[in-house]
Order: sequence, then C-alpha cells, then structure tokens
Amino acid sequence: MTAATLSSAGTSTGIREFRLPDLGEGLTESEIVQWHIAEGDTVELNQIIADVETAKAVVELPSPYAGVVVTLHEAAGTVVDVGATIVSFRVGSESGEVSPPPEEEEPAKREPNLVGYGAAVEKGGRPQRRARHATHAPAPGPASTREAPPATAPEPTPDPAVTGADRPRSTPPVRKLARDLGVTLGAVTGTGPNALITRADVLAVLADSPDGHSPNADRPDADRPDADSPAGAGPVAGDSAPASGPGPSVPPRAGVQRVPIRGMRKHTAAAMVASAFTAPHVTEFLTIDVTPTMELLADLRSSRAFEGTRVTPLTIVAKAVCIAIARNPTLNSSWDEAAQEIVQYSDVNLGIAAATPRGLLVPNIKEAQSRTLVDLARALGALTETARAGRTPPADLAGGTVSITNIGVFGIDAGTPILNPGEAAILAMGAVRSMPWEYQGAVALRSVMTLSLSFDHRLVDGEQGSRFLADVGTILRNPAMVLTMV
Repeated sequence: MTAATLSSAGTSTGIREFRLPDLGEGLTESEIVQWHIAEGDTVELNQIIADVETAKAVVELPSPYAGVVVTLHEAAGTVVDVGATIVSFRVGSESGEVSPPPEEEEPAKREPNLVGYGAAVEKGGRPQRRARHATHAPAPGPASTREAPPATAPEPTPDPAVTGADRPRSTPPVRKLARDLGVTLGAVTGTGPNALITRADVLAVLADSPDGHSPNADRPDADRPDADSPAGAGPVAGDSAPASGPGPSVPPRAGVQRVPIRGMRKHTAAAMVASAFTAPHVTEFLTIDVTPTMELLADLRSSRAFEGTRVTPLTIVAKAVCIAIARNPTLNSSWDEAAQEIVQYSDVNLGIAAATPRGLLVPNIKEAQSRTLVDLARALGALTETARAGRTPPADLAGGTVSITNIGVFGIDAGTPILNPGEAAILAMGAVRSMPWEYQGAVALRSVMTLSLSFDHRLVDGEQGSRFLADVGTILRNPAMVLTMV
C-alpha cells in the first residue's frame, strides 16, 4: 500500500499517509520530540510539522503534503521505526489544497518525500514498530491507537560458518562485529524479532564475561582508554546502538531513577564501544608553554579583521592541527576493514566535540585546511552554537576525518580521548594554567597547556604521531614558526 490511498476513483481528494523517512543517516528509528500540528489543522507544503530526534541531532520534519491533518498516529516522546506511518492528511479539493498526484501501487516501493525515503514496504503490509513508553508530553489532540499488522521480518544472510536449521540469525554487520570480538554466534541468544541476534546481544556476551573478554576467544583485549573523556562520537555502521543489558541489576527501591537509553546517548555508547574494541588506541601527552599563543589571541581580539568574531585558544589549535596534518598526512586517514585498504583524505574535515543538553556531538568543519584563521573562528562559533541548540544538520555530523575535544573548558588538564569511529586521531586540549616554568634560563610564571593525542596504531606509527604532536606544540609555543612549516 502506498502512502496515498484515494477516497474515490477519478478525483484528487484522498487520505495520504506520511511515513517516518530515513533522514539520511542510515538510522532505523527516531523519536518524535514535539508535534507542531494537531488533528484538524490545515498545513501547507513544506510546513514544519514536528521535531524529530535522531541518534545525533534534532531535525525539523517538513510536511510532504498540503491539506488537513486527519490523524496523528504517534504521540510526542514515542520512538518510531523508519517507514512507520506517523500522520495522515486529507488532500485535494475537499481540503481546499492542491497536492502532488498519488503514486501507483508497487510492491516493496520506498516512498519519496522531502526529507528522505522510508523503509521498503511489502504490498498490503507496513513496517513493524517496537512499542516504547512516551517520556514527553502527548501530542496535541488524540492520537490514533490503531496497531498495524507486523511485517514479515527479512531473512538475514546466512552465516557462512553455520548452516542448516541451527544457523543463528543475524545481519552482516553483526556477524563482522562478532568475528572482530571473537564471539561465536552459536553461543549468543538473539533478542531481536524472531530471535534475530543484534549488536547489543554480541556486546552483552563481553559484558557478562568477568574479565571483559569474549568467553569464546583467547586473545589480548583491545586498549581501552578512559571512556569518561568528552571525546568524539560518530556514526556506527550496522545495527542500532546497544540497548540495556539483560534485566535490571539494581532491585527497585526508593531513590533509584531509571532513564531509557535512547537518542544521542544510545548512539554515543555504541560508537565508543565499537571504537575501543576495534582500534588499538595509543595516547601521547605534551605539556607546553603557550604564553606566546595567549599574547597572539589578545592581539587578534583587538584587530579589526576579527571584529565581531570570537577567537579562542581552540581557534589557534584548530589551525595548528590543519598545518600539522599537511606535514603528517597519515593522521588524516581511515581503516577500511572490508576492503583491506587505508583511505587517505586530501581534505581535513575537522570535528569539534561539543557538549549539548542531549549528549555529545562531533560536527565537523568541511575543508578546514583551506580556511583562513578568521574564517575558521567564525565556523567554530557557528558550529558550536548550532550544536548546543540541537539543530546540527546530519551532513555536518558525517564525513569527519580528525577531531579535537576541548576538555580544558571543564578545568581538566589531560585525558585519553577515544577516537571518533572511522578516524585516525583525536587531540584533547587541556586547561591553560599559570604555572612556574623554565623561561630563558630562569623560572617565570607562564601560561601552560597539556595536549593529549590518541591515535589508531594500525594507521599511525609512534614516530608519525609524535611528529604531529610536536608540530602542533611548536606552533603553540611560538606561532611565528608557522612560517617555517607552510
């Protein structure tokens, strides 16, 4: 059944169902944060009808039709699968609006709309939706309580290691994760639809193991840096992020609050686990005298070229990273496990970790290496403001090549940041502190900062990581040294 169902043949009037689209991030579900419409309202084409939270950001959802809202099928606070119907419109002559003509019915057709494509729908069926408890206020007006018949779950690709009736059911990304972690799928109990083994089921096997290793494999554990550091979090291919473990471990009692794991927090957790268990992390530290950089900032803030532009130590560090990457390009690469290739990038899409009320985001500045210092400062300001407002577009969250996290704003000196998945390096900049420091043969009070660089040792050798960190430190110690590097 297509998104449009005509009320009578030969007329343009009918009921059109709008299914939750894929917002271009490859995600399987989103949460309806807020409805901007109510049943009975008249809407225009492209009018914003809802705010929808993906695993990365809150996205405004425009209406694909002009007409009258008939039914809101989901309440605010509900997590909805991509392809599930969320709102029905009456379009055409009865509503006084003109709407695009309906498409002909085709089996397993993906429905086009303004913000992406919904899930493929079998003829006569509709995607299955997992029931969730709403945590936000209900939508204005009564929502429909009709439940759709569940669609037949797709048969996953057979696991080459197991055949026959006892073959564990899983998806290719989950099987790859199991192989990487040394987990035997035959020993995993699937909790997905029809006993499908999910990413969370595989990770639960490791969580249940006393030493954190797979009970099926005898291999060294991956280096796992401090997960509390506000490092980057990026997209993870394959299944949805891991859900909570099997059953509550804390008995119900007063003073205990349980918060559902969803949205960006859920995605960040999956990204950090995947990164820590996949990439062999190495972290190096460098403490430097940044007094010349702080003096440069004072000059820039009084410069007419930077009038109305906020310039901070992060601005200088971002520029230093771009210059250092040009001299050490291995840090601007990624590891393609499937193709068994190292992918090296010519452009630096510089990710900046941003703490937001909804969780950690790492939007990136595209082609940062080609920007002037003032352009970079303005881009950083816009990026941070948009992220904290929860309006970062999905395109800004994809395609990052290297990241910076500023833990100094929290008064922290150093840490071991976890790599943004798919990237080779992340630099943490610590707090700038006034400290006694050796200066020109004597001890003086200087501005001092510690840099922490984590890198993927599959891609970056110790020498390459050290040279990159030394180059960044050289620029911050004496910004005039840039003249010898470019």
